[in-house]
This record gives sequence, C-alpha cells and structure tokens, in this order.
Amino acid sequence: MKIVFLLHNAYAIGGTVRTTLNLAAALTGCGGHEVEIVSMSRHREVPRFTVDPAVSLVPLVDTRIGGVDTQYAAYGEPAQDFPAAEKRHKQYTRLHDLRVRDYLERCDADVVIGTRPGINVYLAMHGPRTALRIGQEHLRHDAHSKKLRAVLARHYRSLDAVVTMTAADAEVYRARMTLPGVRVLSVPNIVPEAPCPPSEGTSKIIASAGRLAPGKRFDLLLEAFAAVAAQEPEWQLRIYGGGPEEAKLRDLIAGLGLSGRAHLMGAHSPIEPEFAKASIVVSASDAESFGMTLVEAMRCGVPAVSTNAPLGPAEIITDGVDGRLVPVGDARALAEALVDLIQDAPHRHSMARAAFASARRYDPDPIVARYDLLFAELRETRRGRSWQRLRHRAANWARRKTRSPRGPARTAPARGTRSDPRPT
Repeated sequence: MKIVFLLHNAYAIGGTVRTTLNLAAALTGCGGHEVEIVSMSRHREVPRFTVDPAVSLVPLVDTRIGGVDTQYAAYGEPAQDFPAAEKRHKQYTRLHDLRVRDYLERCDADVVIGTRPGINVYLAMHGPRTALRIGQEHLRHDAHSKKLRAVLARHYRSLDAVVTMTAADAEVYRARMTLPGVRVLSVPNIVPEAPCPPSEGTSKIIASAGRLAPGKRFDLLLEAFAAVAAQEPEWQLRIYGGGPEEAKLRDLIAGLGLSGRAHLMGAHSPIEPEFAKASIVVSASDAESFGMTLVEAMRCGVPAVSTNAPLGPAEIITDGVDGRLVPVGDARALAEALVDLIQDAPHRHSMARAAFASARRYDPDPIVARYDLLFAELRETRRGRSWQRLRHRAANWARRKTRSPRGPARTAPARGTRSDPRPT
C-alpha cells in the first residue's frame, strides 16, 4: 500500500515533524508499506531530523532566498486555498496552492494523510477520490479559532477520517463538529525507545523541556521550584528549549534567587539523553494536545510530574503509579508533588519502573497495527459512509426548505404593464 503524508515543512524542527517521521518509518519498517512525505515548503538543503532511507521525501516549494521558486509571480501572491484563519497562512502562497493541487491531482497513493488544519483543507479540496483521505489533528479542537473551526467543519466532511492524538479530543470533535460519514478517532503518537540507557534515578536533577512560550508556563515551574529549593537546596532544575520567553525567564530566575540552581539549557535534540540524567521530569503547561515530553521521560525510566492539562497528560500518566498529576496553574501543588518524590526515593524508583513499562504503549508495532486496522475499516465502510453523507445533505436541504420564510403571494401584473418597471 502506498501512503503519502502532507507535512508543513519536513526540513524544520517541531513535534509534528518528528512524530510524522517516526510514523512514516514505522509504516515502512513494521507495516511494509511504501511511504512518501510531501513537504509543503523547503527552507534548507537537508532536513534537521533524520529521515528513514526507505521513506521518500518530496518538497513542493523551495523557499530559500534566491531559489527558482521565489522568482515565480505566484510566489508573491497570498494563498487562496489555504484557509486565512489558519495561523500559518502567511507562510503559504498561491504557488503552494498550485503545487499542492497539481501533486494531489496526479497522486496515485492508496492513503493520503494531512498533518495540520490548513493542509487537511488542501486534502479535502484536491485529494484523489480513489484514495483514503485522513486528516490528523496534532493540536486540540479548542486551540483553533471559532472562524477556523467553521472552515474545518465544512471541509472535514469530505475526509474519510479525522485522527486526534487523544481520546478526549476525539470526543470533543464528535460532540462539536458534525461530520457525517467521517470516522473520528484517536491514535497516539509513536515514541520510539530512547537512544540511551535509562536513568539511574540517583541524580538530584529535575528536568523540563519545551518551547519557551507562555502556554508552557515555565514561569509557574520556576515559582514552584523556588519553594522546592528552599526545602531541598541540593537539587537543581534544568529547562531545555528556546523561544520568546527566554529573556523573561532569565530575569525571573535572578529575581527568585535561583541563579546557579535553575538553568536554561537551550534546545537539545534528541532530548532523551538529557532526561536520562534527571530523576524527575516536570511539565507545568496550561494545555497539551498530547504530551510528547512526558512519554519521552517515561521512555528514559523517569517519572513525570505534570499539570492535569487538557487533553493529553491524564491519558499518559496514571496518577500515583507512574507519575503525578496536579491542578493546572497551581504552583503550590506542583512544588508539593516534587518535594514528595524527592523525599520518598523508594516511591520515586517504583514510579520510574512503572513509567518505563507503561511507555511501551507507544511502541511502533501497536500504533502501526491501529493504523492498518483503520485503513481496512475505511475501505470496507466507504460505500456506507458515502450514503451517510448523502442522507445528511438531503436532510439539511429538506430542513432549509421547510424553514425558508414565505413572503406575501404575488399577484399577476395587469395586462399591458411591466412587472419590473425601469426608468426610461
């Protein structure tokens, strides 16, 4: 079976890029499929992440300065097909629209999978009708603006399936977006085994990772760690990542008197060797569409303490067994959970062992099996789902006709008069 992924930029760093490359490699290696990744843009010569040699990579628009594509008139025009309400809209051009349409019209894949909302709209508009068309949602339903959700509701009805990263988000889509004939389900990301030995759990290091952006709440984490440091002065905090909040966080570290205790380590890839140096990994996010760093920590045999953010952490962590969940935005609860694990080493080691075992849920084999089952189900139910769409459209048409207001009855114009008089 030939499977094509449509990806925003396979040459960049990002969670969706990494998870798509993981899934593509697994579908090739474990599933025996032919896999191709189509990158909407290309801004550098070589991808930052390693692409499995068995996976084909096809860039559509070369955005490098001075490149041939940048000379086309369409490159200077805004995209028309990519939805304006999508936050990446400014990174798309009319040339992207044309290249995507041309590729999809010639595409001979059995399955085409989009990986972000705007690309899923491309897929709904231009995807080959002979292929299964699947839209992945790596963000949460509620993370999209109301305007974008309205666009997605209209276009997602043309897809065969919408796949979310968590069961909770799939439930939200089913409840709030009417998609007749579209299978809505969750399949988590693949998180491969760590490329390093598991943590020994003896270091006095707490680690955290993510983009240094407001929603990740590293300010809350530093506030909590200030309370931890007052009780456990030998422990340190290492924060991995880069982003717009870096200067603000450096000032906060100094203001809280944590210089030399809390460290901004910069971005590291892969992150697992850094997590393996820690005894606890922590996340203070306000919201997570999945919670990749939590699983990566568990892969390293490190228990995670996380805010119970919507929607991912509660599906990853079993509170008190392989990690801890605390209320969102509660620095005190976060500090107390960290201190509990610091002071109760036997419990921390027990959690570490449970976390390491629990992370096997994200092995490639079971995830590939779930996708293979989905492909088979979609093929078998294609005709029935088409009838669901037709019945829904017919019912909507009937409702509109019934509700349409009726104006006063028109009388026939008198003979010799004009029904639409115009000035002479």
